[in-house]
Amino acid sequence: MSTFGTYFKVTTYGESHCPSVGCIVDGVPPGMELTEEDIQPQMSRRRPGQSALTTPRSEADTVHIQSGTEFGVTLGTPVAMIVKNRDQRPHDYGNSTMDLYPRPSHADWTYLEKYGIKASSGGGRSSARETIGRVAASSIAEKYLSLAHGIEIVAWVSSVGDLSMFPPTTEYPTPSTNPSFLSLITKITRKEVDNFVPVRCPDAILSEKMAEKIAYYRDEHDSIGGTVTCVIRNVPSGLGEPAFDKMEALLAHAMLSIPASKGFEIGSGFGGCEVPGSKHNDAFVPSSESPPANTGASRNGLLRPKLITKTNNSGGIQGGITNGAPIYFRVAFKPPATIGKSQATATYDGDVNGTLEAKGRHDPCVVPRAVPIVEAMAALVVMDSLMAQQSRQVTRSLLPPLKRNSEGKQ
Repeated sequence: MSTFGTYFKVTTYGESHCPSVGCIVDGVPPGMELTEEDIQPQMSRRRPGQSALTTPRSEADTVHIQSGTEFGVTLGTPVAMIVKNRDQRPHDYGNSTMDLYPRPSHADWTYLEKYGIKASSGGGRSSARETIGRVAASSIAEKYLSLAHGIEIVAWVSSVGDLSMFPPTTEYPTPSTNPSFLSLITKITRKEVDNFVPVRCPDAILSEKMAEKIAYYRDEHDSIGGTVTCVIRNVPSGLGEPAFDKMEALLAHAMLSIPASKGFEIGSGFGGCEVPGSKHNDAFVPSSESPPANTGASRNGLLRPKLITKTNNSGGIQGGITNGAPIYFRVAFKPPATIGKSQATATYDGDVNGTLEAKGRHDPCVVPRAVPIVEAMAALVVMDSLMAQQSRQVTRSLLPPLKRNSEGKQ
């Protein structure tokens, strides 16, 4: 479906070469200042044509708010946002080979199987252009999360091909055991990440090597994959639901809905399988921290938990519910499917084998531009979970106090 969320509900629309793309956001809190200036920064981080390492398609991706605000303040009604597709080139796809052969590892064939018809120009709804609506909607969520709770969401490129920031070692089989990684997630900011554009890997030497690797595959008319790591800080404890809507399950659902994503791990992840429980368990210790004055937490009465964990192999989530520690996870992205190299494939009807040289403008590696998309989906999950918890707390607060006898029984 094209709708995400329960309380903060986002519906996206549009295809890669249609006149516009955008979203409708329902559940926006009323009374919050909101203009296009709040939305545009993340849109600009996501847009194509940022550098020689991204698709040459040039789009300004200028967002326009259509409804849900008046005089720059949210009304609590649905917020609609639109972005025009300015640099459309559907003719890149309307040729004999692109219409005849499905692109290997692309959604051409599966969309045709599902709907009996597919968009002949670009990837249609499977295109990354669809994520514009997600990023626009998430900017609303992020502003609320920051103002109300001081929540910070930062993502960065952690690997490209075989180049990785924190590769597993005997001493540190997982980033959650690596002091350098644990230090990074407590302080990294988006401004620091963007100092390393075009790759967005916050390691100067490694970033240059990653750029060279991406450029190599671009020049070879090929592509390469990578990973994006994300941290969410200042999340209140108690978010997430038991069983099927655990916080890590919601995050996994969100991240694996991003085009080209193929893997998700949270906390110690797969590397944690190599660590004994005696070292992996996150011991509780009393919290001596008070809410930072600049987060908005004091104003809203959201005190930090009485207990914190000495380590954070759990990635800020235990039993599917947040414990107040930073949430961190990693998302794997495959090499982009559309490449200029000749590839053996078959016709749609399966009668003829042939060769396809795909046309169009595409990223040789998606991870540099996936960074704000990962942040966007994280924001949507946290916002929806927070509103669910607030709804529960409000309904509980209306009940009279429980009467207990001397033995503590109801």
